[in-house]
Amino acid sequence: MDADIPTLHIRCGSDIRDTLRAAGFTGEYLEYADTICQGPVPDTDDLLQHRARFLAGAAGGPMGFTAAQALVRPRDEDQRLDAARSRDRVVLWFEHDSHDQLILARILARFAGGPLPGRLELICADGHPSVERFLGLGQLGPEALASLWPARTAVTRAQLDLGRAVWAALRRDDPRQLQAIAATGTPDLPLAAPALRRHLRELPADGDGLSLTQRLILSILAEGGPSTIGRLFAPLQRRDPLPFLGDLGFLHIVEQMAPTGVLTIAAGEKPFPRIASITDTGRDVLAGRTDFLSLRPAERWIGGVRIDPLRPAWRIASAADPRGENSLHLRETTGR
Repeated sequence: MDADIPTLHIRCGSDIRDTLRAAGFTGEYLEYADTICQGPVPDTDDLLQHRARFLAGAAGGPMGFTAAQALVRPRDEDQRLDAARSRDRVVLWFEHDSHDQLILARILARFAGGPLPGRLELICADGHPSVERFLGLGQLGPEALASLWPARTAVTRAQLDLGRAVWAALRRDDPRQLQAIAATGTPDLPLAAPALRRHLRELPADGDGLSLTQRLILSILAEGGPSTIGRLFAPLQRRDPLPFLGDLGFLHIVEQMAPTGVLTIAAGEKPFPRIASITDTGRDVLAGRTDFLSLRPAERWIGGVRIDPLRPAWRIASAADPRGENSLHLRETTGR
């Protein structure tokens, strides 16, 4: 498929590596996969250190690595990405969710300063006829993946500039610039705008203080009763308008909610078979009688926005709010 020009394929995961081989692609593969849809992405020079500490805390337990070990991989990925500037052809493989679109923006921002590869091309998908509900490229078999190859397009200057703008806005401690970019519809990268809007819905909402993911988790438990953590993941993906989480990212969110008292997690040696149950406090939060942030949850970050329950927090209007779900304002975290 790609034998005409020496090619480097870049993807934010390893999910299509073997499928590309099976489809007849022979180029090299770079996994550039830091999950910046979760955790701190501050506008500081020590970004990689922030990311390593977060990844070690969020996934280090289940995966068994430390912050020092978590720092090795992103440094290597950045070095390989910079080296890709001298390649004859680089092809970016991405899909429509916030996990992919934010990493795509980061890559485009890095390339925007030049120099560029001989050819820089993009495959960006939000569906495929072979899949009823498209969640990602990893669902596609060799033939389906190969069918995307002819539709790849050359990355434009406007796309590079948009990637740089999104990356800069993501890292700000004020989410309104990211909201403004989403409001344009991002015509140069049409899949970016919905992903940015979904990303903003991880901010605390008016009325209950929950992110959309947190609200969906509590709703599933309220309606279906106690469940293993592992079995919560599938209904969450079905209900999420634009799923973006992997299983470890989902586990981290559930575990962070438990100390607030909105849900309980039974003891167990393995994380996913443990039983999670909603509490009366959780039902009060869902009903808007208690603000989640008043329960002093652990600090969390949405890009460059730090959510500290002891300080005023950026809020997003709920979907039912007449101002619209993307209305943003800063207010104190205590009370309603």
